[in-house]
Amino acid sequence: MNKLELIQALKDAANLSKSEATAVVDIFFNEMTNALANGDRVEIRGLFSFFVKEYKAYTGRNPKTGEQVKIAPKMLPFFKPGKELKERVDR
Repeated sequence: MNKLELIQALKDAANLSKSEATAVVDIFFNEMTNALANGDRVEIRGLFSFFVKEYKAYTGRNPKTGEQVKIAPKMLPFFKPGKELKERVDR
């Protein structure tokens, strides 16, 4: 499912106009993104959680040339499925 399909499903299920459904989906994703950018955890019980993991700088290697490369510290979002989602997907 992509964003447009999600908007269509919300439009049909909640009897909203397309612009209203688009606004709801945009608000949802923008707030999740803002929370992660602020270092907060996003959790919807039973479904999933997103959190930001911090990585320190390290020396990597270019696989093509074998040359050593310094990798800067970074922060990356991680997804963790909830128990109910795992059970539903596993069937």
